[in-house]
Amino acid sequence: MSAPVRVELRPAGEADVDLVHSLIVALAEYEREPNAVVGTPAMLRRWLFGDAPAAEAVIAEVDGSPAGFAIFHGTFSTWECAPGIWLEDLFVLPEQRCHGVGQLLLAHVARVAVERGYTRLGWAALAWNEMALGFYRKLGSDVLDEWKIHRLSGETLRAVAASA
Repeated sequence: MSAPVRVELRPAGEADVDLVHSLIVALAEYEREPNAVVGTPAMLRRWLFGDAPAAEAVIAEVDGSPAGFAIFHGTFSTWECAPGIWLEDLFVLPEQRCHGVGQLLLAHVARVAVERGYTRLGWAALAWNEMALGFYRKLGSDVLDEWKIHRLSGETLRAVAASA
C-alpha cells in the first residue's frame, strides 16, 4: 500500500508565472494542440498580475510538487442579473491524476463562486475527452447541448471590430 499524499492548493503568485505557463503548455500537448500556445510568460504576467488582472489562477501541489492548475475569470448572467465564473482551464498532470487533484481544484473554484455570491460556474470540455466528461458527469454538472460556443479571434476579430 502506498503512503498517502498531501494535496495543497494555493493562489498563483507573480513568481509562479513560468510554472503556470509550463502547465498551460502541458495542457495544450494533452489536448493535441502542442503548437497552439502563442501567449508568453510576459503576457500571462500582465493579465494575471498587472494593473487590471483579467483572470485568477490556483496551483495544486502534491507533496510540494506542482500537480495542476485552474485559471478562471468572471462572467455575468443577464437572466439572473448576477455574476458567475468561467473556468477557462483545469488541468492535472497525468502522473498526478489519482490523488483527487481535479476534484479539489474544481471545488476550490466553486467555493470562490459561492463565497462571492455568484450564481454559476461554467466551462467547456472537448468532445473527445471522455476522462474529463466522465469526471464532470460524476459531479452532476449539466451539459448544455443546445448551446454552441462561438469565437472571433485573430484577423476575423479585427475585421469585425473594424466594421463598427
